[in-house]
This record gives sequence, structure tokens and C-alpha cells, in this order.
Amino acid sequence: MIRNYLKIAFRNLIKNRVYSAINIIGLTTGLVVGIFVLLWVQHELSYDRFHRNTPHIYRVLTNVGKGDSREIWSHTHAPLATFAKADVPEIKNAVRIRDNRDFVQFTHGDRQLIDDKKAYVDPSFFTFFDFKLLQGNSNYPFQGDHSVVLTATTAQRYFGHENPIGNVLMADTKEQFVVTGVLDDFPENSSIQYDMLFPMNLYATRFTRDHKGKTINEDWGTFTYDTFLELTPGTATQSVEHKLAGLLRIHFRDIGIDDPYALQPLANIHLYKTDGSDGLIQTVNLFLIIGILILIVACTNYVNLSMARSLLRAKEVGVRKLIGAGKVQLFVQFILEATLLFAIAAMATLVLMQLLIPAYNTIANRHMVLRLSDPQLWSVIGLTLVATLALSSIYPALLLASFDPMQVLKGRFSMGISTTFFRKLLVTGQFMVSVGLIAGTLVIDRQLTYIHTKELGYDKEYVFSVDIGKMQRQAQLVKADLMKQQGVRGITYANDQLVNLGTTTGKTDWEGKSPDQRFFVHPLTVDQDFLSVFKLSLVEGQGFTGIASDSTHFILNETAVREAGLTNPIGKRFTLWNTEGTIIGVVKDFHFASLKQKIEPAVFQYNPGNELMYVKTTGEDAPQALAAVEKRWKQYNAGLPFMYSFLDDTYDNLYKSEQRTGWLFSLFAAVAILISCLGLFGLATYAAQLRTREIGVRKVLGASVVGIVQLLARDFIQLVLIAIVLATPLIWYVMNQWLKEFAYKVTLDWWIFALAGLLAVGIALLTVSFQSIKAALMNPVTSLRSE
Repeated sequence: MIRNYLKIAFRNLIKNRVYSAINIIGLTTGLVVGIFVLLWVQHELSYDRFHRNTPHIYRVLTNVGKGDSREIWSHTHAPLATFAKADVPEIKNAVRIRDNRDFVQFTHGDRQLIDDKKAYVDPSFFTFFDFKLLQGNSNYPFQGDHSVVLTATTAQRYFGHENPIGNVLMADTKEQFVVTGVLDDFPENSSIQYDMLFPMNLYATRFTRDHKGKTINEDWGTFTYDTFLELTPGTATQSVEHKLAGLLRIHFRDIGIDDPYALQPLANIHLYKTDGSDGLIQTVNLFLIIGILILIVACTNYVNLSMARSLLRAKEVGVRKLIGAGKVQLFVQFILEATLLFAIAAMATLVLMQLLIPAYNTIANRHMVLRLSDPQLWSVIGLTLVATLALSSIYPALLLASFDPMQVLKGRFSMGISTTFFRKLLVTGQFMVSVGLIAGTLVIDRQLTYIHTKELGYDKEYVFSVDIGKMQRQAQLVKADLMKQQGVRGITYANDQLVNLGTTTGKTDWEGKSPDQRFFVHPLTVDQDFLSVFKLSLVEGQGFTGIASDSTHFILNETAVREAGLTNPIGKRFTLWNTEGTIIGVVKDFHFASLKQKIEPAVFQYNPGNELMYVKTTGEDAPQALAAVEKRWKQYNAGLPFMYSFLDDTYDNLYKSEQRTGWLFSLFAAVAILISCLGLFGLATYAAQLRTREIGVRKVLGASVVGIVQLLARDFIQLVLIAIVLATPLIWYVMNQWLKEFAYKVTLDWWIFALAGLLAVGIALLTVSFQSIKAALMNPVTSLRSE
């Protein structure tokens, strides 16, 4: 019997090639996009959950400042982990991680490589987390301060197939490090990503040497450590936070904040911001909804076409019921027909996914490989296929199996108002998704255009930066020499990237400051040409002139002056860290961070010998300027590769996530429209087929081609217009939530949604008109004779 059902299903598939092709293309497209989206969502939600103790691991956050100046930092000071582990009984273990920027290049034999992902870690790192140590002892990972643990890929880069254990790497500081362990590569879904791990004790020794005997466990003022705590099961985080605050008051001082620390669950680091608000989780949830909607849109096509064409199969069902077929048998037959069509779509989906994996990895910034033996892969694909099959096939099969044979054979059968309404509802839902995605694409594109065209308050065009290394000793001589070279229009030095200032400090004082007043500033040390190279505007006062007294001069931005409560700031006392001086200028506010943040206080301090050199050039002269800088750079940094970055590229990197979101929205919109239009084309074809006699009669009575096209297209366009009305408030809300991430953003103007609706109507009209015109041009004599 099953064999007979399959034979009938295959014949129906071949007989109705147009409808079969529409269903297969629609389902395949929806499945490919939907599965890729769900795989991405699964990957993002799996971050840091592979550790056995993930539910009990927390990162310590530091709360600083009060009121409007309150900030939450993801870094802490070094002593906290030491005292917390010793004095708080609810803490089972603690570990510290600190980025290592003390070494740039490493050498082994004739191999010279640069590694950026380096960190100092406590030895407990290897037992605290479940990162797999392939070689070495996890309890004693380091054998002395000059030891290093490498990831497997890094070890292979240096040593090939040679056993790395016991081999030596030479750093650019001439220090030698013995490899004492090899760690499996960090999983892609880990928030912690490094290539080389060094003992924290090495950093502690260097710190004590550079700070005249002071240890890192006495340094409560430097916030450069990621501190992770493992709590005993059942521990209330609020209790631990309270005890950590007590440790700060005992060992350091009362900083006037009741809650200086907060505990962030390890599983939340990737998805949420430090203040607990939505971060990437907002995008994950949005894409999850879109992925499901894409699948539903694909299923809707099958349901719609199956219901529409059920009238053509009504007689078949009636005859089969009269000769003894039961509802269950008919239901099984129609389910098998859907399963056969779905199986073809599923095979096509797997083939297309294999072909599109490189593009997917580029877009998602992943390295996924489709391994048919991977259970996680099949958990997503299998669940999606089963759910989509059930969603698309059960209702049409039940509908077909429920026909009354006597009504059908007497010619009195009709689909009923409820079924017709349901089909229209599905079409409306399809175009609601399409309109929403079109509008979302327009909003994101407009915001990205705004980001790249907004006046930032400084000139970043054709400026590249270079970490000068040993050139720093002769910085002024190098600068004078380079200014004579072709293509170099200006040179200045600073200690940080202007596009994204990372340093923040609250160690400030100023004339007129009240005892309880405190605010945080972003300090930047620069030379006398910094303002002119970047064309920063002075509101009042003057810039640095390069004389010795500039070392006690400060320039503040407008926000810093306003938040400090200064009036007539020029000449007033200002202290930054341990340097006391006077304010000589106020610079106009400029954006030194992402447009997601409001402009914050900044202060310029004079220092002519910083480690970062900015070179201003032009588009035509950029190659000559780069060559000149590289030549001088290699004179002082022989053997090290020359690396540079243009500020435009650095700025664009701040918005990679938004650019990816915009591109994906465009893709989703195109897919939703394609699938919706395939369904609309099928329904229009079917409608024209059913109304062949009516069209012939109307033409005989004098109806024009335009009139007939309007007749056939009117119902569909009405549904699209309803979809626009229903989708507009929903997408407005979603996009308004997305724009809340930006402190500086575009407005949601009405014309964006009007344009999205107009595009949807235009696309739908083109789709329907093609089949409508074809039906309208048919010879009425032929159509009436055939009827």
C-alpha cells in the first residue's frame, strides 16, 4: 500500500511540475536560510557553556563613580582575587588573567612570528576552566617564571611536527621561554581566546622591580585584570558582592560606594553588557525570530498552494472515499506526497548548504564544517526539517481527507469561508515578514550611512598609525626627517588610538572641586602638533607649543569642563594622577569612541615621546608616505615586521557587527520576498486557471486587458496593503529598540515605511501581473471551447 501511495505521489509531482517546482524552490530556500540562522543562534547561545562549572563561575565587575559619572568596568585590581580566595569562604577558587603586551615577536630557529593574543595567568587557570591540556601538567603548568604554554596551532606554527615541550622561544626582549605545556585550541564559542599563556608570577616580578618593591597584591589602583571566581553551589551572589566590598574597605579604603563590585555569570559575558542590559542577545533573539519566520513563510507557500489546489483534487478524494478509502488512508497518502516533495527539498538543502558554507563562514566569522557525524549539527537540521514538515503538511492533508464525497460528486463542494480566510491570512503574514525586513534593511542602511558621514569633530582622512618601537628614543629626529619626505603632510605622537580611547581614570583634582565630587576622564598624552594634524578646534585658550612648561599644562574637552563644573577654566589648577598643572585650552567636543556612546570627558597632556605615531598623507601620496615610514622604522626595529593601520579602517571596525546585521537583513528580505512571490505566482496561476471561463466571457463582452489584470490582481494587492498596515507598527518598535544602542542616531521617518510598502506592492504587482496579463491575452474562443 505504501508503495502504491509513493507511486501516486511521484506521478502527481511530475504531473504538476510548476507547482512542484514552486514548492521545492520555496522550501529549499527557506530551509537553507533558516537552518543557517538557527546554527548561528545555537553557536552564540553556547558561549562558555562547555565548562563543567559554568553555572558557578562569575567574572568580577567594578563599579566606579556615582550618578551620571557611574561606570562599570570589566577589569579589577590584582589583590582582589588573592584576598577573596583567602577570606571569603563561599569562594572555592579564583583566577586572574592579564593581557601581555610586553613581548611582540618570538623566534625559534629561522622562524620569526608575531603573536598578539598573549596573557599572564595564574596557575589555577588550567584547573579552574575546562580547557584541555594536551601536553604538560595542569596542576603545575609552569616550571619557573620563564615558562610558556602554547595552543596546539601556535605550537605547530613554531615547531611543526617537532615535540614542543622543552623547546625554547626567544622574545624580542632577548628573554627565553621554555615551552612547558600545549593547550588544545580555545573553542570558537569561548569568550577567552589566547595563543600564548605566561605565568602571572613573571608579571608580578617585573611589576615589583619597576615599582620599587611594591607588589601586585598591594596595587589597588590598577584595573587591568580579568578576575573570575568559582562559588560553592547555592551561594547568593549578593552576599559575596557584599563581602568583596568589605575586603576593599579593610585592605584599601572606603571609596564611598556601597556596591563597588558585581558578579557577572560566565554564560552572560558574551551576550550581555556589563550593566546587565541586552547586548548581543538582542541580535540573537531578533535573528532567531527571523529564522523561524523565514521557515514559516516557506511553509505557508506549501499550505496555501495545497489548499488552493485542493478543489482540483476534490473529485479524486470523493471517488476514493466512495470505493472504500478511509480518512486515515487518505491522510497517510497526502502526508507521503508532502514527505516526498519535502525529501527532495531536504536533499537540495544539504547540497546547497555544503556549497554555501564558505560564504556563511565569511558572513558569520566562523569556521564551521558540515560534518554529517556531528550530533549538534543534526540536532538543529533534524529538528528544523521535522518541524517544517509537520507545519507544512498536516493541515493540508487533514483538509483533503475531510472532503464529503457526495457534495463533491454533486458539484456542490466549496472550500468554505473559514478556509479561504485562512489562506488570505497566510498570504498577509508572508508579506508582513517581507515588508518588515525591507523596512529594517532601510533603517539599518540609513544608520550605517549616518555613522560614516557624520562629522566626528576631527579629520581622520588618510591618517595611518604606527607603533614606533625603538624609534621612540629618536622620535623628534625621525619626525623631522619624515616631514621632508614626499607624501607626508603631518606627523604627531600620542599614547593611544584616537578612534577608541581605552584608558579611563578618576585620579583628578581641580580648582573649585567639592569634596564629594568625582568624575572619570579619558587621558591622552600628545605632542604639540596633535591638534593641528587632526584639525581639532579650540573653543578657548591655546594649544601646546612644545616648550618644557607644557608638561604641566592641560587641555580639556567641552564635556570635561561642563562635568567638572568649571567656569572660565583657562588658567585654573588641574591635577591628573600625580601631575599638577593649569588648564591652557578647551577643545571642541569630538567623538573618540563609537557613536553608541555619548561624548565623555577627555583631557590632553603634553608628552613629545609617545609610542604611537600618526602620519597624515593624501590618497595619491599614501604609498610614498608608507614607504618612507617603513624605511625609517626598519632602521630602528630590524627583524620586526612593519605594521600600520589607517584610522578609517579602525573606525569601520567599531561597526562590524552592525554592518553584518545590515547585510543579513538585506539577505533575509530578499529571501522572504522571493519565497512570498513564488507563492503569489502560484496562487495567481491557480486563480487564472479557475477563472478561465469568466475571463473569456468578460472579453467577449468587451473587457479590456487592463480591466482583467485589475480583476485578478486586486485581491492580492489588497492583502499586501493590509500586510503593510499591520507590519509597520511592529517593525517601528523593533527598529526603535535597535537604535537605542546608539547615542547618536537617525530618526524613524514615515517615508522609510512608506518606501518599504511601496517596494512590496511593486514586487507583488509585478509577480501577479505576469500571470494576469498572460490570462488576459488568451483568445476567449479557445478558453470557452476548452471549458
